[in-house]
Amino acid sequence: MITAVVVEGRSQGEASRAYGVSQGWVSRLVARYRAEGEAAFEPRSRRPKTSPTAASANTVELIIRLRKQLSEQGLDAGPDTIAWHLRQHHQLDVSRATISRYLTAHGLVTPQPKKRPRSSYVRFQAALPNQTWQADFTHYRLADTTDAEILTWLDDHSRYALHVSAWPRVTGPIARGTFRAAVAAHGIPASTLTDIQTRWCPVALGWFGRRLPWSAGSAPVRCRCLTGRSRWTPCR
Repeated sequence: MITAVVVEGRSQGEASRAYGVSQGWVSRLVARYRAEGEAAFEPRSRRPKTSPTAASANTVELIIRLRKQLSEQGLDAGPDTIAWHLRQHHQLDVSRATISRYLTAHGLVTPQPKKRPRSSYVRFQAALPNQTWQADFTHYRLADTTDAEILTWLDDHSRYALHVSAWPRVTGPIARGTFRAAVAAHGIPASTLTDIQTRWCPVALGWFGRRLPWSAGSAPVRCRCLTGRSRWTPCR
């Protein structure tokens, strides 16, 4: 439209009719070209000059301060935790995405370009309760520098924590005992899903084809054990 008026010599009214826009819009574009030159051809940002729903400067400062305080104390300092502190202690309701955006803008998030985006994850779950139980343990260092391992049995359908306990080190007998306790409270699962470590894996422990330690005395627990290598092993 600018070239039609400036280069081809058309009138603004003629150009507006040819391109199906108002004459006022053509007039503004021509005026912008005469004031800015070639820069008038570049697309302009449509971002609003103001955003009434944007977090205030005090809120942003509080988010940054909470991030630093929690990190210095060795506590979780992610967006969810910061949102909880804002809601519980400061009566501020800020979304997780907003907190994450401000943390990134202030350089408090380490870029991980090789990390897969969450959108690429394929989520799966069991169709029924007690169809599959997942088991794993997490290393955690206490405030006095003592190392602990947190053991969890989780129902893969409801995501319900069937059993959670902390130990200096999770061993095979501990895994067996916690499994039996969960079975006594919630029934026998059709299968279990664990990683390939020896404290879980029936093949690595030499239990393949024999009754697993999940069994209780003369009444074996009959289920199927799936390890992290996607190998099914019948539990007897």
